[in-house]
Amino acid sequence: MKSTTPDGAALDAGKPVSAKIRERLAQSRKRFHANDNIAGFIEPGELEQLLDEVELKMQGVLDSLVIDTVGDHNTNNTARRVAKMYVNEVFRGRYVAPPAITEFPNAEHLNELMIVGPLTVRSACSHHFCPVIGKVWIGVMPNEHTNVIGLSKYARLADWVMGRPQIQEEAVVQLADLIMEKTQPDGLAIVMEASHYCMAWRGVKDMDSKMINSVMRGVFLKDPNLRREFLALIPKKG
Repeated sequence: MKSTTPDGAALDAGKPVSAKIRERLAQSRKRFHANDNIAGFIEPGELEQLLDEVELKMQGVLDSLVIDTVGDHNTNNTARRVAKMYVNEVFRGRYVAPPAITEFPNAEHLNELMIVGPLTVRSACSHHFCPVIGKVWIGVMPNEHTNVIGLSKYARLADWVMGRPQIQEEAVVQLADLIMEKTQPDGLAIVMEASHYCMAWRGVKDMDSKMINSVMRGVFLKDPNLRREFLALIPKKG
């Protein structure tokens, strides 16, 4: 909340933009975990200010790592590059509204299993900010009231959800919730297979292991035959 003192405008002007956004979130009792979208609390022009703030703090990290970013031509603009990567690219799903999705009525009353995938997805683990890269398969069982969306829109929705620091188990649930909300099908099934670079790049340094998990909703949860059909139609993973 802005100060009401005579010099309140000056006080607010000197406040970091991240603090202003946090105040709005706190006032609305809105959670802002790593995998939450906070676009509704960012005012026009503030995303560029946030990028500047992240650059400044990233420069502090580089200084604390004892990297000579003035003398080293390879790192003298690294703070800005990393800030742009986080805010405008890999964590963009936190800071922008969901993609516009045109929905059409199910005029032909389609009621057969539809599978979309594999969709390539890219995220980052919220524990170490290391890449999580994999593929997603989406199975939809529509009904006459289901909203139909274009195939590319599933990829856009997946990209928006995955563009945040995540853990895979929660990411798949978020994606399922979003698609259920947008399309209202009788059932939804999602399988994700991904490599986690927090295992490949650090820690045990296992380059080959992958994580596979799934979410089943509606008829996919109730009908084992439909579930088996969906899983059988997905190309062998790995």
